[in-house]
Amino acid sequence: MSAAKDEAVELIKKLPEDATMEDIQHHLYVLKKIKQGQNRIVAEGGISQDAMEQDMARWILS
Repeated sequence: MSAAKDEAVELIKKLPEDATMEDIQHHLYVLKKIKQGQNRIVAEGGISQDAMEQDMARWILS
């Protein structure tokens, strides 16, 4: 199986037995967005935890 298919199967296995198709779609969508964010950090770089905390502190105080 492909890596994407393996991830989807593992995700579905972890969902409750009464999960709906919408639940599955939502969880797959969230997984996709997380992967996109991880790829973007690798490609474009990110910022440190300290820098983010400083930014957030400024946002909260403004």
